[in-house]
Amino acid sequence: MTDDIPYEPLRPCRAEYVALRQLHVHVRRWGEPRPGQPLLVLLHGWMDVGASFQFVVDAFDAAFAAGRCILAPDWRGFGLTTLPAPCDHYAYADYLADLDALLDHYAPGGEPVDLVGHSMGGNIAMQYAGARPARVRRLVSLEGFGLPATQPAQAPQRMAQWLDALKQLRRGDIALKPHASAADVARRLMKNNPRLPPGKAQWLARHWARPDADGAWRVLGDAAHKIPNPMLYRADEVMAAYAAITAPVLAVEARSQASAQWWADIWKGQYTLDEYHQRLAHVRQCRVAEVPDAGHMLHHDQPQRVAQLVQDFLG
Repeated sequence: MTDDIPYEPLRPCRAEYVALRQLHVHVRRWGEPRPGQPLLVLLHGWMDVGASFQFVVDAFDAAFAAGRCILAPDWRGFGLTTLPAPCDHYAYADYLADLDALLDHYAPGGEPVDLVGHSMGGNIAMQYAGARPARVRRLVSLEGFGLPATQPAQAPQRMAQWLDALKQLRRGDIALKPHASAADVARRLMKNNPRLPPGKAQWLARHWARPDADGAWRVLGDAAHKIPNPMLYRADEVMAAYAAITAPVLAVEARSQASAQWWADIWKGQYTLDEYHQRLAHVRQCRVAEVPDAGHMLHHDQPQRVAQLVQDFLG
């Protein structure tokens, strides 16, 4: 198979819809629950979808994949997970409550599960493991760095930014640009991540976006996700959550010139990798692993390496 041929999943998923917390949650599922084997739940990042993990699932060893029930939900307002009515902003705490409800549905006995989260999904997994330590057996955070620390004096300005952004959303000034075709969506994905091969981009584009009634391809993400959080990111509270985690944690980072540039472009000196590692020091059992020749979307860039790290750590 060349990089230009549309990707064909090795392990097709089963699509399920679950009613949770007034949501219609779309879940990709591979395999069936097995006694004595914890669920493996894959949590995608911001402006992404559960389908993003297909490449990693395909890269798992046959024995590992066959022995696990693997779930990849779409977060609220992303992918095919829908809310009962439109909303104009998303509260971070709701992601943790959604995850809690999802686990209650699929593991109603309260048995511990394994979590793998990318970026925003990694942050949610870490916060959840601090709030519900008995619910998490092992946790893998893929580039789940968190955000720069804030100071209380920033609160009034942040609230004003939130209020202003709500007005901009109502006026239509905050929106997601439509695309003319699935091919255009694929090109956008490759622009965002130059390492993504055309074949994988073509496959992912049809899960990352859908055509509307007029034929325009719309990204499956609510524009309201662009509204800033009115509440400050409190690093001391995050570290307290980290200290409450009892599960072993594997923090996976990309290593390349592109990943270094990503840090510079995103944080502009406000947050460093050293600061992130200082926060990880609060986790009781944590080790860091690196994936070379990969960017922030390391599960797309190096799915075999990521899959190997995950399955070796989970056992």
